[in-house]
Amino acid sequence: MSTARAQLAHVSLSAGRRRAWAVIAGLALAGALALVWALAAGELDIPARSVLGALFGGEQGMAADVVRHLRLPRAVAVYACGGLLAMAGALMQVLLRNPLADPYVLGVSGGAAVGALLAMLLGLAPMLVDGAAFAGALAAMLLVFGLAHGDGSWTQTRLLLTGVIVAAGCGAAITLMLALAPDARVHSMLFWLMGDASGATRPWPALVVMVAGLAAALPCARELNLLARGELAAQALGVQVRRLRYLLYVLASLLTAVAVTLVGSVGFVGLVVPHLVRFVIGNDQRLLLPAVALAGGALLTLADTAARTVIAPLQLPVGVLTALIGVPVFLFLLARHQR
Repeated sequence: MSTARAQLAHVSLSAGRRRAWAVIAGLALAGALALVWALAAGELDIPARSVLGALFGGEQGMAADVVRHLRLPRAVAVYACGGLLAMAGALMQVLLRNPLADPYVLGVSGGAAVGALLAMLLGLAPMLVDGAAFAGALAAMLLVFGLAHGDGSWTQTRLLLTGVIVAAGCGAAITLMLALAPDARVHSMLFWLMGDASGATRPWPALVVMVAGLAAALPCARELNLLARGELAAQALGVQVRRLRYLLYVLASLLTAVAVTLVGSVGFVGLVVPHLVRFVIGNDQRLLLPAVALAGGALLTLADTAARTVIAPLQLPVGVLTALIGVPVFLFLLARHQR
């Protein structure tokens, strides 16, 4: 009897893994199609055949230049940042054991916003704005970790509360800068706060960081599965919880810092995508992490393409569309979980 049950469990597990890999393959295909749509759609509609010719066939002309030099950098940057935010959110939700945790919970986005808006207020060049945003994100991360560590009694609750307080302080600084900013600069500052990918011209570092972050997190996937059962259970099974938490908190913060530096504060991707993927394939981090990276990239690419085409030639902040998508999806998942 026990042998039959073991065989049944093995078959069920194998079927679940096959389903998960099928979902991952589907997400990869969805991401590829989203990228093609992002390269084809706009004020100048370009057929998919011409898009592929510009990318792989050496096609020349105005349409090919638009694809290669204008739309491709933005599409790759948005895809990479969606993957970064989704991975960071998945890591935060496991490490904090809080379903409401997202990449911004430790104040990283607030620090990046303070740095970016201060650079805009001073009239610095876009490259310096990106550098100031990244420096602000790192400063906020170090401040949160330093204050939360205190006399050595570092806990998840203390870290979370410190992040909330630092984020509130950054919010006050942002409000002050918006109040003092000249009218000519307020618009660009507000767009950055709501998520703006129009200035993303250097996407490849973010893509490299996404791949490197996934490669760094996957070896810890088994330990994350154990940590999801509880800290005491993980310690009893041989997981070095303290070292693991430090490593992955820093990793999640760095992923968030890179994403926010490139596209601004885009909400709901890091909160909703991990829950949505977990609902479909389960909570095995070995499968969940690559799946959320693909899903986050596809979702943000679709949202950004819609943001610049719905009311073209005007562009909407991509963060507005992610919120409009994320709110009903999260409420749906919450209702399904309650039932």
